[in-house]
Amino acid sequence: MTVVSDGISDRTAGAYSVDMRPEGVALLSFSGDWTLQAKPPGAGAITSDIGANTGLRRIGFDTGALATWDSTFVTAILGVVTQSKAAGIDVDLAGLPAGAQRLVTLATAVPERQGARRTATRDGLLVGLGKWWLSAQKSMLETVSFVGEATIALLRFCTGRARFRRVDLMIALEDCGPKALPIVTLISVLIGLILAFVGAIQLRQFGAQIYVADLVAIAMAREMAAIMTGIIMAGRTGAAFAAQLGTMQVNEETDAFRTLGFSPMEFLVLPRMLALIVMMPLLCIYANILGIIGGGIVGVLMLDLTPTAYYVETIASVSLTDFGIGISKSVIFGIVVALAGCLKGLQSGRSASAVGDAATSAVVLSIVMIIVLDGFFAVVTSVIGI
Repeated sequence: MTVVSDGISDRTAGAYSVDMRPEGVALLSFSGDWTLQAKPPGAGAITSDIGANTGLRRIGFDTGALATWDSTFVTAILGVVTQSKAAGIDVDLAGLPAGAQRLVTLATAVPERQGARRTATRDGLLVGLGKWWLSAQKSMLETVSFVGEATIALLRFCTGRARFRRVDLMIALEDCGPKALPIVTLISVLIGLILAFVGAIQLRQFGAQIYVADLVAIAMAREMAAIMTGIIMAGRTGAAFAAQLGTMQVNEETDAFRTLGFSPMEFLVLPRMLALIVMMPLLCIYANILGIIGGGIVGVLMLDLTPTAYYVETIASVSLTDFGIGISKSVIFGIVVALAGCLKGLQSGRSASAVGDAATSAVVLSIVMIIVLDGFFAVVTSVIGI
């Protein structure tokens, strides 16, 4: 936008002059057309002329002969103001057009960001430990509170008082069950093949190939089926839960639930937790069967065992207790995956990167907790002798 001075009709090219006055005062006069098309002198030429005067203490402006001006003129004035302030010279903007005064004042009123030139500093050891402890304490309190609220929501469901949409539960069941079968199938068969192959290498030296069936069946029933299913669901479903709830945090949908009087714990977390509680035992049983079949493939093709012999040895080696231990673990692992995914999702920040961080944290936390709990189960079962 071009601004025209009142009472001036001169359209000559822009020019300036520096008039030194007593007591270190310089009067900077402008005339002609100071627009981009007229190509007037730049701020560098003006500041050079001003800087050539020693003992300068104050700068004023005279724009009585100024014809038209635009942002080119404002840019030149800003250059003068910036250099003058850096040199400790006062600048009087009273002689500028009103519009130019407002623009220059607005431009110079924005303070420099304090962090723009801040150098990176490292906290000391004690400060770092203190921050870590406060962060860990806050995270622990939030986790305990979340687990308590989830337990209350589950109890309300058992008494028929929980409020959530049944269609959300059905969608979560489908996502945690049928849609997870392909990856569970692949991993379970491969785990059975690997266990049988590793066992066959050692047992073949003693002519005890038949005991490969025992190795695969017991390992799958008590440990591997539950662990691998839990890890698969942590990477697949737990991350999805965290991403879904994190996106809802970004879109402020969880805030809308609270405003409308709906509990996010019952409406969002409970259906996902119920879905994993229901589907994890079924997936564990499915993984057991496929793992044993995978071991049977190695036994029949590599160890010259008959399918009947492998089947009979498998039935004789495992009991319902072994399967019960694995299935019980799968239920606990399912709860852990659901709680970790939903917790990290609801704790997510309100940005795209925060949602990705929440999904990553959910997977890491789920896998760590699965390994820790499996070790706890191993100690308990060893102590009680099962």
